[in-house]
Amino acid sequence: MAGLASGGPVRREDGQELQRFEPRVIGFLCNWCSYAGADLAGTSRLAYPANLRIVRVMCSGRVDPEIMVDPFLRGADAVMVLGCHPGDCHYLSGNYQAEQRVRTLWMVFDHLGIDRARLYLDWVLAAEGARFADMVSCFVEQVRALGPAGGGSASREGLSRDEFVFRSEIARRVAASERFRWLVGRSKALCEQGNVYGERILPEKVATLLQGVIADECVRAAIEVLAAEAPVSVKDIAARLGVSAQIVLEQAAYLKRRGVIEPYDVLGHSPRYVLRGARV
Repeated sequence: MAGLASGGPVRREDGQELQRFEPRVIGFLCNWCSYAGADLAGTSRLAYPANLRIVRVMCSGRVDPEIMVDPFLRGADAVMVLGCHPGDCHYLSGNYQAEQRVRTLWMVFDHLGIDRARLYLDWVLAAEGARFADMVSCFVEQVRALGPAGGGSASREGLSRDEFVFRSEIARRVAASERFRWLVGRSKALCEQGNVYGERILPEKVATLLQGVIADECVRAAIEVLAAEAPVSVKDIAARLGVSAQIVLEQAAYLKRRGVIEPYDVLGHSPRYVLRGARV
């Protein structure tokens, strides 16, 4: 089903060859439409870049936000989520759920400084083999322009590999958090059906709520990641994240009450914390 890899070696002005960046792209394709479209592209011998590695799922709505982030931790440069066209989902609303999840995850990426263009969402019918091939070709070129994930100066974000993995792990933990998942799952209903009192919430208000939850959960996730590596103080975390110590202190106190982190020692006048159960 895979087509041919595009391009070849690039030559500098002095004639020496440069290794061309070949993006590693993971695609989550729904069984009924987009995967069938990919299969049609293959049987029709339509060439498209072999950079795409396909994961077939029964519905795009079954692709959890945490799963969308996981490939970035495993070395992928980009992720595609392809489903049925709106109104054609075999499970009625799966593609709408996928769209809500991707759009919210884009907000997380924006907050963390990860280019949202690395996460792509679109729709493909079973009969759209040619469209699928064109879509993959265009996306691979887009990712090639972004540069490798965590490629430092060679990538648009300018993040080192370690920093990219650090931020991706934060995004994964945010996507797994209870508040984030609840709000993502209920945001559409809050706008269209209202809350328990029947009050409809404006989309702008829901977006503001999401931004606040994302900001809080990103700090909490960062504390967990850093505290799992070594004893760390509020001051150290604030300096690492570039936020105020007061914000870190509030979230650290919350995690301490929940038993997620625990005191380790006091260095100078600063208590240091570790993730509960972590070996440091």
